[in-house]
Amino acid sequence: MSNIPQFPCWVRREFTHNHLKYHGEFLHALAIGVNTIPDRSLSFQIVFTGNEMDRDDWDEGNIHGGAMWARMPIQGLVADIPMDDWAEPMENHLAQPWDCESRTHSVVVLDRTSSSPWIAKIGSEFYTARYLFTVDYTDNSIADDPAQHKQSHVLYITEDCEWKGNIVALPNNRVRVTNPALWATGEGPPDFIPSQWLHSAEGKKSSETGEVYAPSSQIKRLKSTPKGRRKLAAANKKKREATRKGKQHARHGLHKKKRR
Repeated sequence: MSNIPQFPCWVRREFTHNHLKYHGEFLHALAIGVNTIPDRSLSFQIVFTGNEMDRDDWDEGNIHGGAMWARMPIQGLVADIPMDDWAEPMENHLAQPWDCESRTHSVVVLDRTSSSPWIAKIGSEFYTARYLFTVDYTDNSIADDPAQHKQSHVLYITEDCEWKGNIVALPNNRVRVTNPALWATGEGPPDFIPSQWLHSAEGKKSSETGEVYAPSSQIKRLKSTPKGRRKLAAANKKKREATRKGKQHARHGLHKKKRR
């Protein structure tokens, strides 16, 4: 888990009661930390403030102030911003299209873009959003593969719509940063193909031939047996074929148990 720039939020109360009741109710909190568990959405360390008692429709007193909650899913959070109505819940794949890639991560605030309006692509539509911070992943075969790596830019929706206030975590290909003073915002999808290459001062062969990326321990294990060497050679062949065709992914079989 890592510290994050704390932000005030509302927690969907059903998330605090195993989704058995309290649907449509909200508790006020501060999000103060983030956790990244592979194949799950981002989750947050929460401390409740008890500020819901300031609402006219609250009659339970301050029973939550100072209570903590670990690993609150991003889908359970709504930004504490002015809203006419509570944000509608988002489906998991809309709130965070790609699950966390690794437990090993860093949290950074991209200063140059932190005050700029962002544009978030949710499904096939575009919405204005406000940036909070970025989670970057490393230390496994997916997170460190140039063609597979994804960041999670954590934002909240500011557009007047049914999702206004929802917290989302989106990769680079689902966001645009606007800043008229420094650049003109492009129109349409960028003409990009993710790089298949690794660049290293050591001049390793894998960075020049388009061989599959995998942890050194896995490569060593494969090379230790005739069957493993055949499997690695076949995977490298498929990887090079995919690269020549401009494809981002190659179904070479070495990441069968990994989310792609």
